[in-house]
Amino acid sequence: MRITLAQVDSQLGDVDANVEHAARVIERAKEEHATDLIVFPELHLSGYSVGEVDDDLAIRPNDPRIEKLGQQAGRAGLLVGFIESGPRGPHTYNSAVYYENGRLVHLHRKLYLPAYKPFTERDHFTPGPSLRAFPAFNDDTQMAILICNDAWQPQLAFLATQDGARILLIPTASAQSMFPERYDSREYWHAITRFYGRMFELYVVFVNRVGVEGDLRFWGGSHIIDPWGKVVGEAAEHVEDLITVDVDLAEVRRRRRSIPLVKEARLGLLQREIRRLLEEGGDL
Repeated sequence: MRITLAQVDSQLGDVDANVEHAARVIERAKEEHATDLIVFPELHLSGYSVGEVDDDLAIRPNDPRIEKLGQQAGRAGLLVGFIESGPRGPHTYNSAVYYENGRLVHLHRKLYLPAYKPFTERDHFTPGPSLRAFPAFNDDTQMAILICNDAWQPQLAFLATQDGARILLIPTASAQSMFPERYDSREYWHAITRFYGRMFELYVVFVNRVGVEGDLRFWGGSHIIDPWGKVVGEAAEHVEDLITVDVDLAEVRRRRRSIPLVKEARLGLLQREIRRLLEEGGDL
């Protein structure tokens, strides 16, 4: 299987320009790499700092512009991030949609929205309601999506794994740390993705954007981690880059047979303890 990491910039507030940019990248990926899967960063179609834009950037998952991108990708799977206009009520979501063979297959709404400066997403979006792995490539494999801050909640990667995921897709808009003396964004993300690869024994596809929006400087560094925690492909930092990596999905099964970590989930035990915690302290 060939996976293309579309590490690109976005024009804040210009959906049409970002769609056109995505279309050019898709064409290049198909012609130069004969890829099976193309993954774009978080909120590629809108840009990240949506609070600075007066226009309504929310669109539906089956918006004709997204459908056209899906059709252009052809047999290749396509993941692209956008602002979703909810099906009812006043809600908008930070979402990523997956198309395959020109058909909408799966929609993920970001579950954990940062509410601290400069990442004030909770001011603009509603948290998503659910997490599901989904079948891809003619039901040949299962994938799941975690959008950026979702991946800072390890229970979500656990749930995705138990739901059957063999590939974890993480579209991201990660900027350089505002507190470099405390942590380095690149180091943190590499620690997270390598941990997931090793402990959940799957492929982790991290796709970050580049470019500048106000004080935010997105650093890139997109990469793929294999089920042993090894980096098997990595993009440059701070510049647009398009890299394609061949992965062997059979390696997931081999790894899980060799060291069977993920089958020891004990979901009943977790259910009992989570119920107890809810009764004692409740939920947010």
